[in-house]
This record gives sequence, C-alpha cells and structure tokens, in this order.
Amino acid sequence: MKAKFWICALLVGTAVLALAKEDPVLMTINGKDIKLSEFEYLYNKNTQQQVEKETLEQYVDLFVLFKLKVADAEAAGIDTTEAFKKEFEVYQRQLIAPFASEDTTYRWKFINEAYQRYLTVYDIDHMMLPLGATVQDQQRGVMLLDSIRNCVLNGESWAELAGRFSVDPYVSRNQGHFAGVSSCSFPYDIENAIYSTPVGSVSKPFITPFGIHIVRVNEMHPRNDVRASHILKIFPQNATDEQKAVCKHQIDSIYNLLLQGADFAELAKTESQDPGSAQNGGDLRWFRRGMMVQPFEDIAFSLADGAISEPFESRFGYHIIKKVAHGAPSFAEIRPSLEMAIDRDVRKNLIREQRLGDLKTKFNYRLNPEVDKFLTTALAAGYDSSFVAKNIMGSQMTLFTYGNNQSKPLAALMPKLNPKDKILDPVKAKEYVNAMIDVVADEALVEYKNLELLNTNDELRNLLKEYRDGMMLFEISNRRVWKAANNDTVGLEQYFAAHRDKYMNMWDEPHFKGIILSAKSDSILDLVKADVLMFPSASLPQALHDKYGSDINMQSMVVKPGENSLADYVVFNIGDAPKRNYPVSMILEGGIIDQPQEMSDVRGAVTSDYQDVLEQQWKEELLKKYPVKINKKVLKKVKK
Repeated sequence: MKAKFWICALLVGTAVLALAKEDPVLMTINGKDIKLSEFEYLYNKNTQQQVEKETLEQYVDLFVLFKLKVADAEAAGIDTTEAFKKEFEVYQRQLIAPFASEDTTYRWKFINEAYQRYLTVYDIDHMMLPLGATVQDQQRGVMLLDSIRNCVLNGESWAELAGRFSVDPYVSRNQGHFAGVSSCSFPYDIENAIYSTPVGSVSKPFITPFGIHIVRVNEMHPRNDVRASHILKIFPQNATDEQKAVCKHQIDSIYNLLLQGADFAELAKTESQDPGSAQNGGDLRWFRRGMMVQPFEDIAFSLADGAISEPFESRFGYHIIKKVAHGAPSFAEIRPSLEMAIDRDVRKNLIREQRLGDLKTKFNYRLNPEVDKFLTTALAAGYDSSFVAKNIMGSQMTLFTYGNNQSKPLAALMPKLNPKDKILDPVKAKEYVNAMIDVVADEALVEYKNLELLNTNDELRNLLKEYRDGMMLFEISNRRVWKAANNDTVGLEQYFAAHRDKYMNMWDEPHFKGIILSAKSDSILDLVKADVLMFPSASLPQALHDKYGSDINMQSMVVKPGENSLADYVVFNIGDAPKRNYPVSMILEGGIIDQPQEMSDVRGAVTSDYQDVLEQQWKEELLKKYPVKINKKVLKKVKK
C-alpha cells in the first residue's frame, strides 16, 4: 500500500494555529467553501513536520488534490456507511474528551478521598439484613436491626447475633468481623458509614442497594504496610533432609554474594525461583499483615528499611528478604488501583450525577411538570412489560427541554426501559423510570455540550474535520488505487507486458523461485521423496497436501539470498537451519533464476508502479469532475 507522505502529515500531530477573528473563504471545491483557518491549520502542521519544506504553492496543489479526493469519497457515500459512522464516533469521543473535562474535578475529589482513607486501617464488625421487596419491608428491617443494635449496646455478643440474623455472605466464616479494612474494601455506602462512625461506637441502621446494615468500629490505626523483595530457592513439599540441604547451600551461597556487595535485584532475576517476582528483581510490592506466610511476614515486618535478612525457611523453601520501605504506598503508586475501584462502584454514578447536575443548570434543563403527574398515575400498580406499550410508545408528550429550544419526547425513554423488568412497588417503579429519564438527559446534555464545543472551539473543530477527512481519504484511496491495483490482475499483467524491459533488469543477484517442502521428521520426508515420482508435476503440491496434511509444510517463494532464512539454508547454503516445527526440508520444485520470468516474480514492484498510474489517472479525473476556485487575495493572507 502506497500512501504519500503528506497524507500521514495530515493525520498526526497536535500543533494548533491560533485563528484570526476574520475567517474568509480561501477556496471552493465542488461547491463547498474552505475557510482560511482550516487551510492554515493543516498547512502549518504539515510544514512543522517536514524536513524539506514545501512552498506555499506546492502545498496548495497537494491540499486541493486532498480535498478533491475527499469530495470523491463523499460522492461515493463513504461517510454514510454504518462502519464509517461507528469508527468516526469512536474518534470523536476520544478527541472531544480532553476538551470536555467536567468529570475531572468530581473524579479528583473521590480519588483524593480514597487515598486519604487508604492511609488509615480499621477493624470493624458488620451485620446485614435483607433489603426486602417493598418500602414496608425496609421499614421492618430497619426496626429489627435497630433492636439488634440495642442488644449489642447492652452487651450481647455481636458474633452470636450476626450468626442468627446477618445475611452477609461471609458471616459463617468470620461472624461479621473484618480486620484490615480501608478505602475500597467495601461498597462506598458502607465505607462512608465505617469512616464516619467513632471508634467503639455502633452506627445507626442504614440502607444500601445490598441490604440494611450496621457497623461497629473496634479500632483504627495508620497504615503500616511493608514493601519488600525476596530471593527464593524452592524445595518439594515433602522434601528430604538431603534436598533441603542442597537448597540451603544454594541460598547461603547467594547470601554470601550479597554480603560481598552483589546487587539484590540482579541476583533475584537470575537465582530466585519465584516466577511471580524474579523478573522484577524479587519485588513483592506492598503487603499488609495477614497476606504472607509465617515466618516470612514477621521477619519482613521486623527488618529495618533497606536491611537484608539472613536466609530462613518457610513451607515453600528458603528465602532472603530485602525490606524496601514501610508505611503506605505513595499516591502515585496506589492511584491506578483506586481509580479502578472507583470505576467499579457507585462513585462512578455519583461522578455522573454531579456532572449531570451541572449540565442541567448550565443548559437550562427543565423536566416537564406533567411528567411527574403522568408517572404517578401510570405506575400506580407498579412497572411491568406493558408500561411502554400502554404509556410511552407513540406519546407526543414532551419529556424535558434544554438549551436553545431543544427538547426530548417521552418516547425517548423507550430504548432505556427494560420490558423484562417487573417492579411491584409504585415508589420503586417511579424511581426506576426517573433514573432512566436521567440517563436520557445525560446523553442529550453531553451531546449538546459537545455540539457547543464544536461551534465555539476552533481547535477541536479543525481536529475533528482533519480526522474525518483523513478517514475518508484513506478509504477512497484504498478503493481507487491501493486495493484496486492489487486486485486488478489483468491490469497488472498488461502493465508488466508493456514494461517488461524495466523489470528484466531490476535484479542485482539471482533469486530462488520455487516451493520448499518441510516435514516433521526424516521418515516423513523420505516417504515424500518416494511419492514425488508418483504424481504428475502439475498436481504434485495438492496431492502431497491431501496425503500428508499437517505432517508437511510447503512454502512458495521468489527470494534472493538474505530474504528468507529457510531458503538461505536449503537453497543458498547460508547459516543454520531455522528452528521450526518442521526440522527437515527439501526443494520440491523450482530453482535459481537470474531475472524475473513473469509478473508474479516481481508483483510488489509492478503493483507499486501500477498504483502510480491509477493515482495519476484518478487525479486527472478529479480535476475534470469537480470545479475548484481559489481566491488569490485570501491566499496572500496565509500566515507562514
């Protein structure tokens, strides 16, 4: 595929030219006006990226040809295909994101809060009752849990009460007790209750989407984790004394090297048998109490920062530990995992809700007051599959208004409401539908904000147009030149025949042209050699393939020395046999030729030259097909 250098220049880079307030029409191509700002943007980006600078006149010719090809792509309907629209939509989202960063402030708030909480570790007890199907169920659950809370405050055993009442899935194992709790250990609603309950206190009952809860905070302390590296020599699970002695001798030898100043990380890479850490210099990263086996844990926590332990035994083998640090990971170290946790829980929705609230204010969002009355009546018996058909489909009611006289109809809810959902409680049913209204509002307001950005932000507008036109250019060039040339075998043969002398003299050394057959073993290759005499040469490759299947491998090629390692070894006697699943090979057919014999021998070169011919023919066609007008006075205003 042969793309001109200026095509790449139009698709990369981020340099942006400040646009003048006046933006006259520089040229008109196929009836479409092209403003001075768009031309300057691409011209300056191109010149910044070129070693040999084009003159303005040269770039105008390239630019006009570029726009003519885009016009041809539009005429071909490339931008109307679903594949194009989906791909461009992905690009558009990616390009708009840095310009539409309302989420950043809200996101930072939660990330910073998560890290501050991460620095403190809690020991807690937790109890949970079922959420219930109705509001009345919830009220009864809250009353029951409040009674249980009073029992705890009066001295009754948390473990016993949790065993009787709690539906926490871990209660059978831990009786509701959790140690080492910090941010992102629990869902955000429960985490908030933990971090807002004083030590020694029991929270009031609170409701989350998972159930009805109380928590008791037993103690809290600053995080005191350890970061360490280790070198491990493994012995078998039922190792004999002799096996352990060999392993101990190996670890002692490593320890002596460390005492002599050897680099711990380098020794870990070459000597440690822990596959998870050896490649990282033995780094185990950060771990807390309870995560490592004994005595590994106690030794790691007892060392001073930077100290190296003597060799010691665990159930896995013999270790040497180097303690790197203690305390807590830095914000930079832990941030990626905190962000992933935030994206998995309710905080992601809270970020969206806060953004949505700002967008509603900014773009004058107004929910139709009739909608609330309508939902109260329509959902009096709850929500089921008939709700959409009865109340939404075909409705002309306005759902909400926003922006400059923009609106969405009630029918916009249809794709968001799941017909399989069934919610008997009218209050919950209304909450569900209102949540879907917010989803529709969020999409509409974000789209409106993006359109506003496109109308007001010259940098973004030019960048998006650049990507769109670049995608159009690539596809139309592929159809008219690159793919067209490659698929036009008749045209390639005709071009080769007309220019045979050029290709007859293009090789500077002999080539092998033929088929190399490789086999999985010598015995198979011997059988193949015997069969070669049995089949007509025209059908030989297919006949061998049918008989031997995956036991053999055949490669057809036209190569010179140095282009193919198998041909180098088998044909040209260069180098060693390449390591393959087919270790033995032979020449099945063909031999050394001094010059090309047919088009297929030089197909790559012929295709490239034929592409140039198609490119020139296309250019001439475009100049005749689409009118071009250039305002010379405006061209003189181009800022270089």
